[in-house]
Amino acid sequence: MSSLLPGKVLALDLGDVWIGIAISDALWMVARPLETVTLSHLESHLQKLLQKERIATIVVGCPITCGGTRSAQTEKIELQCAELAKSFPQVEWRLWDERLSSKRAEQLQSSKKKSKQKGAKQESHAIAAAFILDSFLQNHQAKKSLEELEN
Repeated sequence: MSSLLPGKVLALDLGDVWIGIAISDALWMVARPLETVTLSHLESHLQKLLQKERIATIVVGCPITCGGTRSAQTEKIELQCAELAKSFPQVEWRLWDERLSSKRAEQLQSSKKKSKQKGAKQESHAIAAAFILDSFLQNHQAKKSLEELEN
């Protein structure tokens, strides 16, 4: 935890075409969906976000199977994350278990009856990124609380 840099956290839900992006507040308490961009525009978009926001860490959703094993998609995401980390070495990169985040986002979309609206599928990627980020932030807060109890 002490290695985490001060600043906001960005989360990415990497898909084959669409990339969901979520952002935290400066205190690492709240995750909110930000937007969805195409894979082909991701690097230029990240460059703009890093200039505009004070991003210290980027969390990338890593698809682990429900059984806790790795898949071909896991390896693909790890390679994409490594390439992005080379392009943006100024931020810390973290892989984060994204199990069921996309499914939860789709369920939220359908419960809001937006699933038939144009753009709902793209929006679900940003919501999935927010679920990934929320999980990361909750874990961070829990570790921080434990450290405070131990001291």
